[in-house]
Amino acid sequence: MKIYADHAATTKLTERAAQVYLETAREFYGNPSSLHTAGQRAKEVLEDCRGQIAAMLGAAPREIYFTSGGSESDNQAIRSAAYAGKKKGKTKLISTAIEHHAVLHTLEKLEKEGFKVVLLPVGTQGIVDVKDVEAAIDDSTALVSVMFANNEIGTLQPVAEIGALCRARGVLFHTDAVQAVGHVPVNVKELSCDYLALSAHKFSGPKGVGALYCRTGAPLSPLIEGGAQERNRRAGTEDLPAIAAMTEALKESIAGMGAAAAVMRRLQDRLIEGLEKIPHCALNGDRVRRLPSNVSFCFEGIEGESLLLLLDEKGICASSGSACTSGSLDPSHVLLAIGRVHDVAHGSLRLTLGAENTEEEVDYLIASVTEVVSYLRNMSPVWRDLLEGKRQFIL
Repeated sequence: MKIYADHAATTKLTERAAQVYLETAREFYGNPSSLHTAGQRAKEVLEDCRGQIAAMLGAAPREIYFTSGGSESDNQAIRSAAYAGKKKGKTKLISTAIEHHAVLHTLEKLEKEGFKVVLLPVGTQGIVDVKDVEAAIDDSTALVSVMFANNEIGTLQPVAEIGALCRARGVLFHTDAVQAVGHVPVNVKELSCDYLALSAHKFSGPKGVGALYCRTGAPLSPLIEGGAQERNRRAGTEDLPAIAAMTEALKESIAGMGAAAAVMRRLQDRLIEGLEKIPHCALNGDRVRRLPSNVSFCFEGIEGESLLLLLDEKGICASSGSACTSGSLDPSHVLLAIGRVHDVAHGSLRLTLGAENTEEEVDYLIASVTEVVSYLRNMSPVWRDLLEGKRQFIL
């Protein structure tokens, strides 16, 4: 059996989105910045896509900027807010310890430039406390950045409450909504956010294209120089076929969101209940306040890399955490932030489902993970020490 259970890393392009990509590439090949007929036809499609995406997010068309994806959108939003704040003497940037590295690494670079970065804790369930955000905000705060949904453990943050708080305090608010858009309802007005990042390949669109919502009046400086595209905010000829395919994929995702979420929630419950029967394991993140697709576990006494390789031999595509850090030997910063010790964090597994997964596949996942965990533990001297009492169990 072949099972794809790594939808948080990327998703399969839908048939309709692929068709739209090819149709747009063949029919609307002009440069949207050109004044001739072919260019203007392409521009009409570009602006129609902008309007559709804006409407789906509750934004105005002029507030949508097309980018290469979530990482670029996050970078541009954070840097824009930081530099605008610095001009007013505001150099404090507030975020959380479990953000995607597109946010954390940007903050690290800004810290080297003299900005003060505050990373708030999230507690054992992986959810930041709004009161902690409120306590951290002061007159020197330029930006608060809190992700909508965590890419590793799936927890949903109280972004609407944080957005309302920031709006009341006159502080810019950015949210990385890459894992959320297309999977749970997202409306920028309800979130009171100034910036929101999304990426097409997380909701069955093409890779290499995304968008940044920037509220009218919020500062936005170019990250890429060289042209007047995207109202002078993002140089480079727009990838119109990818943008059109992204628009189609988002329409499909939103139209089927309710039904898909119901299916995935049922499968998620089944998967969690099955994996919880494995001794000395723990679910990562809040049991309820999480994406309906995400199941993240730690298994004591094993290495996550070995687990992934053996599952792959069984036809299962899974992950130990973020796909962006899969080459790292260090334990996940997200798991460490929720209190997992290094040895336990190394034994992590992330299974992220799609609406096309079935109960039969979930049962196969449960049986396969149970078998592989047992196999790895029987080979492990660490597990032997735990059984003999030479070490204490943590989970």
